[in-house]
Amino acid sequence: MAISRVAALVGTFLLAALTVPAGAADPFEKNFWMSGPRYDGVLPPCEHTYVLERIQERFHSKEYRFWNSDLKIVGFQGIRETAFRPWAAQTIPRRFCSAIVLTSDGVRRPLHYSIAEDTGMIGANWGVEWCVTGTDRNWAYNPGCAMAQP
Repeated sequence: MAISRVAALVGTFLLAALTVPAGAADPFEKNFWMSGPRYDGVLPPCEHTYVLERIQERFHSKEYRFWNSDLKIVGFQGIRETAFRPWAAQTIPRRFCSAIVLTSDGVRRPLHYSIAEDTGMIGANWGVEWCVTGTDRNWAYNPGCAMAQP
């Protein structure tokens, strides 16, 4: 008899706990690493040497390792910024850029890339996402690298 009362009491408690709506963080919780994004919006320009070298290295690595191709980017032309922070104010700051690349097979191809704050290794620095039109073989930015643009 006592066991059934305890079971009924525990069941009532669990049912009551499950019906209480979840709340947002209270002011005490917000003081400990829950203050929200703090972006500076300081990003390198589109023609920054490190950005272009990173695209060249990763392009060749992708082509060689995954597609058994020796295709490389040998030059950049017409580098320009297409947008800076095109979305809402609290989103990750991004600089969108476009250029024409000359690949080792002698073909000029459009390149679209973005530089974003805190998207590099473990969020410690800025990162680069890119797409060379005509070489997006896994369709990550399909159609025609449109998803790499703002």
